[in-house]
Amino acid sequence: MLSAHTSDQVRTAEAALMAKLPHGTLMDRAATGLAVTCAALLGGVYGSRVVLLVGSGDNGGDALFAGARLAARGARVEAVLAGIRVHEAGLAALRRAGGRVLDIRAAQDGWRERARALLGAADLVMDGLLGIGGTGAPREPYSTLAGLTREASGRAAGDGPLVVAVDVPSGVDATTGRVEGEAVEADVTVTFGTYKPGLLVSPGARHAGRVEFVDIGLGPYTPEPEVTALTGADVAALLPRPDATSDKYRRGVVGVAAGSHGYTGAAVLAVGGAVRSGAGMVRYAGVAEPVAQVRARWPEAVITELKPGQGIGEVGRVQAWVLGPGLGTGPESLEVVRAVLASEVPVLVDADALTLVAQDRSLLRRTAPVLVTPHAGELSRLLGVPRERIEADPLDHVRRAVAELGVTVLLKGSTTLVARDGLPVRVNLTGSPWLATAGTGDVLAGIAGTLLAAGLDPYDAASCAAHLHGLAGADGPLSAWDVLEAVQGVLRSLLEPGFRSR
Repeated sequence: MLSAHTSDQVRTAEAALMAKLPHGTLMDRAATGLAVTCAALLGGVYGSRVVLLVGSGDNGGDALFAGARLAARGARVEAVLAGIRVHEAGLAALRRAGGRVLDIRAAQDGWRERARALLGAADLVMDGLLGIGGTGAPREPYSTLAGLTREASGRAAGDGPLVVAVDVPSGVDATTGRVEGEAVEADVTVTFGTYKPGLLVSPGARHAGRVEFVDIGLGPYTPEPEVTALTGADVAALLPRPDATSDKYRRGVVGVAAGSHGYTGAAVLAVGGAVRSGAGMVRYAGVAEPVAQVRARWPEAVITELKPGQGIGEVGRVQAWVLGPGLGTGPESLEVVRAVLASEVPVLVDADALTLVAQDRSLLRRTAPVLVTPHAGELSRLLGVPRERIEADPLDHVRRAVAELGVTVLLKGSTTLVARDGLPVRVNLTGSPWLATAGTGDVLAGIAGTLLAAGLDPYDAASCAAHLHGLAGADGPLSAWDVLEAVQGVLRSLLEPGFRSR
């Protein structure tokens, strides 16, 4: 499991470790790891052009010492000094190794053009402007340098220098992931000691690129993390496995209340997500049109056609419900929502059911567990907060949703978050932008419903479902049906080592 710690937690851990080490040891470890990563990215260090963007803090010192190591191996290194202070020992090391300096701190005119020329000619740019303490929009000249770096990198065109951020991209809040102004867009972020939440959570994660971790010895000094991420091994350990005593009831019976006259496909996809992810049985309840579609595609599902005013009493016993995909938001749909939430088993609330409970949040007050799976727009309706604010700081708002609603929350987005009261927020690290297509959320609901019915608590069920769903949608272009068809293969790949070990 990956652990991420806030800026305050990191500083406390660093202080405790530095008290036991010779002066400069931590910076030396960080700079060494940074230089090794940059050398690997360059391929050949000798003759390469490296530009260091150097701020006042320790990140600037890390960049200077790393640059000195690259210069000693034959790189042409130039440091752009932008902070009101500079790490003098790091600067001296760079100059001894043959590095050059552009000091813009006292420059009046012309430095922008000189910096633009340096960045445009570079093979690699090392961003050491701001560290983990940076919050809010960067001030000048950091803001201009971040913009010039983005301009030079030519990410859209696929040319320009590689951009490597030191610990965290400048302009990204390391603790929250907020980006409030100009920010460096890195290809790789080399982070030290522990992961930072802002590298894993959007919008900061979109600026971080690939995150490379350098161990500098902080582990024993870090407290319980506020953010974590499951690895494939973690998910494999949590997934339920049938044994010799299993039957379809012990493996879990999922109830699916989804689909409507206008949205038949949502029911097919949600049921399919449950079937393909290993449910012992799926009981589907819906109106005539989706019933016909589900019956045609999933003959293994046990189907109940709901009549107007009919509750779910005729559906039969289930161990968890998936409620809402394509259900509609009219009075008849509200009756179904009320009936399912009045049951005594875990319920996953998604899509149209979220719209309905947003109008009466008291429906979520129940003794049995609830997992809600909104995207930012749906969470906006639940919390009465503009969508833009949620997208700017999803970590804060998923925690707020847990506190206000008293449920487990899976917040869908460019990074999916799972939150439960009293536990770290989990970030899902699988998936790709190709998953942003109609119907994939219905598949996710079915997968999570299966895991709920199999006995996982909502926190683990949501986390594992998001991981599986992301793996199934890692390659595109794709449709929701492509994701559905990939689920079984993903499950087999995770379960196989466990079966072999018996």
